[in-house]
Amino acid sequence: MSDAPLTSDKTAQGPKVAFVANFCPHYRVRTFETLSKYLDIDFLFFSKGDEWFWLQQHGVRSGDFHYEYLPGFRLGRTRITPTLPWKLWHGDYDVYVKGITGRFALPITYLIARLKRKPFILWTSIWMRLQTPFHRLAFPLTRYIYRHADAIVVYGEHVKSYLVGEGVPAEQIFIAAHAVDNDAYNREVPEEEKAAWRQKLGIAPGQKVVLYLGRLEELKGLAYLLEAFASLQRDDTVLVLVGAGSQRSHLERLADEKAIADRVRFAGYVPPEKTVPLYAIAWVYVLPSITTPHFKEPWGLVVNEAFNQGVPVVATDAVGAAAGGLVQDGINGFVVPERDSAALASAIGRVLDDAGLRERMSKNTRSTIVEWDNERMVKGFREAIAYVSAG
Repeated sequence: MSDAPLTSDKTAQGPKVAFVANFCPHYRVRTFETLSKYLDIDFLFFSKGDEWFWLQQHGVRSGDFHYEYLPGFRLGRTRITPTLPWKLWHGDYDVYVKGITGRFALPITYLIARLKRKPFILWTSIWMRLQTPFHRLAFPLTRYIYRHADAIVVYGEHVKSYLVGEGVPAEQIFIAAHAVDNDAYNREVPEEEKAAWRQKLGIAPGQKVVLYLGRLEELKGLAYLLEAFASLQRDDTVLVLVGAGSQRSHLERLADEKAIADRVRFAGYVPPEKTVPLYAIAWVYVLPSITTPHFKEPWGLVVNEAFNQGVPVVATDAVGAAAGGLVQDGINGFVVPERDSAALASAIGRVLDDAGLRERMSKNTRSTIVEWDNERMVKGFREAIAYVSAG
């Protein structure tokens, strides 16, 4: 790795960078803006945000960085962007950065980087071999790109460990610690805002809140959370599920079957900008994600968001934020085995029952999250670009 300092002077830094991604989500605006402070970088987005893993209500975003949303069309599950090859070929780029998504965009970006004899950097969050028929068929190509990329930028140590196991040299892997805009989530929430949400959700004074915020999909393991919550048999606690998804009706029926419907609140979709008071009223946040053939939680930025409000987190070992070191078992939360309702219930119960433990964990969440910011995340990209440019 180059020991050259990472300056904030774009002209001194030199390389012109093409950054190809599917789209800009709300949680990436500050990241891309921060990258643009240091680099001469063009963001080329090839999607309109209609992926299966994305809540359509979130929409796509833009910010104070140079970007273009390229037109295209879908052929099955593949997004075809006819103008992307032209943009990449004629853009006079020195470095190509490509996220792992895009059945068309990924091989095209890699191919053009090779034809132009320019460095190619892969950005990936995947930390298992996906087991759908398509992914099994495509894995030889994916592994080839892993092993022949000039550098790889990853979410955390969990992804790095996986890639080393796939034959990627450790020195070519750079960690961009996954972050949100902490300033947007760590504000002090007035008591009236908290009271308004408690009233809206029918939460009585003194009742504690176990919070889940995210998509209501099977891969999030919410059936295990409902089972765990039912086993606690607590009248002093309410489970609040915030979000939309295909599993809502199923989860409502499950709550009825387990006789906990009166203690479970379905808040529906809440825009990201309005979620901070929900974290502020939570006693504990739970992310019970499970591994499926096509999914293993890459990170879980809701953990970062919850930490900014001082909320301890219970996460399964299928959550990247746990495997990647943000959730520290017994320090700022608990990490439990996936698909284990009893372990979930035990961890949640410990936080609910021990105010001193909860207070210590709350302090630790705030001290931890300060170090997980966009400057640190962007540093990983800058180090990777400096590494490939030095060669």
